[in-house]
Amino acid sequence: MNLFMRIFFLFTCAIAVLSGTACGSAGDQINRPAATAQSSPAPATPDGRAIFRKYCVTCHGADGKLGLNGAKDLTVSTLALEERINVITYGRKVMTPFNEVLTPEEIKAVAEYTRQLN
Repeated sequence: MNLFMRIFFLFTCAIAVLSGTACGSAGDQINRPAATAQSSPAPATPDGRAIFRKYCVTCHGADGKLGLNGAKDLTVSTLALEERINVITYGRKVMTPFNEVLTPEEIKAVAEYTRQLN
């Protein structure tokens, strides 16, 4: 990524932080409950919509159409589920990779949610 793109991305993230939204940096984590000594029921399926709203709306917008920082319009995406998972996991161009931010289950939940935006 060239210097201009990095500066633009950092500037956008700074604005997002100041406005109370997330930009998907590796330091951002979804709050997870602490492990308990007792066995608990199987964890619930992650909420793809909530995760999307926390990490993705800054560039994609709530409806998937914003296109900030070159973000693709998710309402016209033809990517299959596995391709979406790959893009979310490893990033693409200036998009942040989320493999160190989200669990594989959370990534899959976001990918499934984005399919609903079509």
